[in-house]
Amino acid sequence: MGFADAYLHRSGLRNKLIANRPHPDLDIIITIPAYNESGLLSGLDSLFQCGTAGIKAEVIVLVNAASGSPAGVIAQNRRTFREAVEWTADHPHPGMAFHVLMDHSFGKKEAGVGMARKILMDEAVRRFNDLGREEGIIASMDADAAVEANYLQALTSLFRRERPDGCAVYFEHPLSGPGFSDETYRAVMQYELHQRYYLQSVRSTGYPHAFHTVGSSFAVRADVYCWEGGMNRRKGGEDFYFIQKVARRGNFRECNTTRVVPSPRASDRAPFGTGTVISRLLEDPDRPLLTYDPRPFAMLRKFFSGLDIMYTEAGLDHFMKSLSPVLLDFLSGQDSGQALVEIRRNTASADAFRKRFWRWFHMLRILKFLHHARKHGYPDIPVQDAAAALLREVAASHLHDTADTTLLRDATLLRDATLLRDAALLRNAALLSQAVPDPFRQSAAVLPGEAGATGFTQPDNTPGLRSLLEIYRRWDREGLF
Repeated sequence: MGFADAYLHRSGLRNKLIANRPHPDLDIIITIPAYNESGLLSGLDSLFQCGTAGIKAEVIVLVNAASGSPAGVIAQNRRTFREAVEWTADHPHPGMAFHVLMDHSFGKKEAGVGMARKILMDEAVRRFNDLGREEGIIASMDADAAVEANYLQALTSLFRRERPDGCAVYFEHPLSGPGFSDETYRAVMQYELHQRYYLQSVRSTGYPHAFHTVGSSFAVRADVYCWEGGMNRRKGGEDFYFIQKVARRGNFRECNTTRVVPSPRASDRAPFGTGTVISRLLEDPDRPLLTYDPRPFAMLRKFFSGLDIMYTEAGLDHFMKSLSPVLLDFLSGQDSGQALVEIRRNTASADAFRKRFWRWFHMLRILKFLHHARKHGYPDIPVQDAAAALLREVAASHLHDTADTTLLRDATLLRDATLLRDAALLRNAALLSQAVPDPFRQSAAVLPGEAGATGFTQPDNTPGLRSLLEIYRRWDREGLF
């Protein structure tokens, strides 16, 4: 009996799609859904250029659409399929097999990127199941993305070395070039900055399972894919929900030694995500992209810092009363008191309590709280302002931990986009072209209704958008200090 037999019997949506038996040493399968897509070949070219020494790989493309799709979509799909089949015939590869499929039978309700990813990833599982290779790697890409030449080497090396359940792959959108307008590049800079600001803000709270959830940039082990019930069929956000399930297992990683390059183009293929946001920003290029206010993350940070108190219950009433009223109102609506009682009842140690707590207060609940805070006094602010504020906060905290207050007052963060790690050097170089604020003042963390509340304010000399993004990219890939 194969490791995936039960899963495929229970949850598989299609019979075997590829008749050819895979190479017995197959290591990795890259899955690519394509809908109304004209840019597939550039992504295939980038995969073809990847180094494959010691690696056996496959690429499976599914050109897909609902049965009642507009004639223009069907025509484009047929062109894409024909071009990809011809490309495959012209590009034999000793270490990589390419399979191009087309399916226009999706029902209207089920059609979407989640359904396409599921069919592809299920087929990948089936092929690894035929070989008994439960450790096989299933990678997810988008049809308009490209990869660096070491993509396959980096992924297989990570999975062989650390045997993670899955990983998020480092990504960067292009920020210049002849392919798109200046307005498009500015829009994607804002959106990518939002993605990176949000991730680092969640991590700043102490939540341990925060990772990028980008459909073009993740991979999962075949057996783990089955254990977690496979990909969902959502029309959008399928990557978020799937990656969160895998990440909460506690053995998720980041593959930061390679790069995926998603397209910055506008699109209406999914109800939200990169293409949708870019489309909206291009409708009003002068209007900034808004993101979450930094202060609700600080509320969560304080709440999460009290996990030991929640476990022992020593001083719990006093601790809960010290939390923000906005957070307390949210927790009341989440039946947090009963949830904590249940968590304590089913755990025998502080470590077990923490693990169970994080299964309850997961990324989706964090997102729900941010939306609650948005409606109760903490509206979204321009992403450039929010990202600069988080950098100042992190830098001030780091300097406070590593230097005296004189250095803190003298330090400047960023006169250029070069990130310096030595706290002593932050005095002369920097990240933000402005003195780090007094860390004991904490004005940005004051809550509405409390003494000294002034709301969120932003200095006039916020660094440039691209400089901020480059800092956050390095933060994601290497860390700040």
